Amino acid sequence: MKTEQGLVIEVNENVARIKVGRHSECKNCGACPGNNGIIIEVENKIGAKIGQRVVFEVKETNFITSVFIVFVLPLIVLFIGVLLGEVIGNLLGLNVCFLQIAGGFIFVAVAIGGVKKFDNYIAKNHKSMPRITKIL
Repeated sequence: MKTEQGLVIEVNENVARIKVGRHSECKNCGACPGNNGIIIEVENKIGAKIGQRVVFEVKETNFITSVFIVFVLPLIVLFIGVLLGEVIGNLLGLNVCFLQIAGGFIFVAVAIGGVKKFDNYIAKNHKSMPRITKIL
């Protein structure tokens, strides 16, 4: 498990929103907007209050699974769509290049829908949510 520190900016029942300073890996990636920090939701079973600095932990297995589903799986699905388009084009004697492109687009659209469903599932599943372990 990886631990980080942040500042509690909002509390709603057992969930807190924390502003976390960005480290060098985040700044180099540039996928998220803003340079100063990001805001994440964490499980707040220890009762942290607004304005307190806290330590929270993120399960790395959840992080690795999420990265695979969001970044790697769509690429694999794209490749499968292109191959399937080629096979169908060769079997039916149609334009192979067009069917490869169409297959790639269709399969990526399905993958994006799957990623969206995964995101909704993770948002509702508090087991995968980071959790506050200590108030500083």
